[in-house]
Amino acid sequence: MSSPENGSAEKSRRRFGGTVAQIRAALGFYKVFAYTTGVLLLLLTAELVARYGFHSVLMAGGQDASSGAEHGFGFVSVADDGSLAVTGGVNLSTAVLIVHGWMYVVYLISDFRLWSLMRWRFGKFVLIALGGVVPFLSFFVERRIHAETLAEVAANPQGSKRY
Repeated sequence: MSSPENGSAEKSRRRFGGTVAQIRAALGFYKVFAYTTGVLLLLLTAELVARYGFHSVLMAGGQDASSGAEHGFGFVSVADDGSLAVTGGVNLSTAVLIVHGWMYVVYLISDFRLWSLMRWRFGKFVLIALGGVVPFLSFFVERRIHAETLAEVAANPQGSKRY
């Protein structure tokens, strides 16, 4: 017959891949990039609606191709052949695409870091990664992952590595 102490010792213990401080740092890093990626994904969605729904892109600076007048800041129509009505300037729509792409890469790094420290199953890594490609999902996933991480760390104080 097993005593209560032996019964709890027979259960598998939760083990983390790092210390509590490392997990909290990874969680903070993940949180920052979850929100950054989420906001940039919303901007990207708006940019795609403008580009494909209204055949426009957001431009800063440049000159009107037909009149030569200065263009300050605003939407510019895109011709069927892909040319713009403004020459020069900065295509902010393309900048949003590029910045979101690179922030998503950093988001995946933060996702991997937290996932590896928490030693979760691979499906959870994929779920967190999807947060950066589905509009609004990163905000909900971040809230859930943040709460789960803190709860797991609090419930398993013996689970972290001690150096």
